[in-house]
Amino acid sequence: MKHINIIGIGTGNPEHLTIQAINAMNAADMVFLPVKGAGKEELAEIRREICERYISQPAGRISEFAVPQRQTTDKTYAQSVDTWHGEIARIYGELISGLPDDGSGAFLVWGDPSLYDSTIRIIERVRREGRVAFDYSVIPGITSIQALAASHRIPVNLVGKPIEVTTGRRLAQDGLLADSTVVMLDGEQAFAKIDDPDAEIFWGAYLGTKDEIVRSGRLGDIATDILTLRAEARQRHGWIMDIYLLRKGRDFDE
Repeated sequence: MKHINIIGIGTGNPEHLTIQAINAMNAADMVFLPVKGAGKEELAEIRREICERYISQPAGRISEFAVPQRQTTDKTYAQSVDTWHGEIARIYGELISGLPDDGSGAFLVWGDPSLYDSTIRIIERVRREGRVAFDYSVIPGITSIQALAASHRIPVNLVGKPIEVTTGRRLAQDGLLADSTVVMLDGEQAFAKIDDPDAEIFWGAYLGTKDEIVRSGRLGDIATDILTLRAEARQRHGWIMDIYLLRKGRDFDE
């Protein structure tokens, strides 16, 4: 039976890859690389660099595919994502069908496949459709949360306190609820709308890459500076991946 490895590759630093990930890449008959179109060529280049560095014989073993754009017109968020996943599932099915019998393939996932990534969901969707028989494994990677905490030299949690991991869309909707809140996928910069100026923010963009930027401080003091820095970085690169931790209180506060 065909086999697929879903491999977490970290946040952009080739040295984030685990030995398990490197071994799985080298065992694959084909490594599938997503290309996300104009303005995001650098993301594909980082994946190509990882393949060149770690796959002992990359020639002929890399297959690039175009990722369709998510269409949002006249759709709810859930509807647009479901339709988008269906389009990607069709592409994945074609790629897997092209593998030899008992062959193996690998999808390289930014960060870790378990955290705000849908590769596992889409692979399961392909399996449910039943057009091609295969099994799969998941190989973990360094998450952007780990990279953020390492760059700021902080623990993510306060002593004995919970952590919330959410999106910018949910933060804007629900507000700041937990003592430590990690926010991902924040295209609307929801942190600037939080009415808690004494909260601390630990922000980072392009984590793990040569372009890494990090800032931290009291939210009321640096939110505007982060907005400006983020806009300039996005203009310069054509894309941005950022994440931040919002924190209220201190260790051992009751």
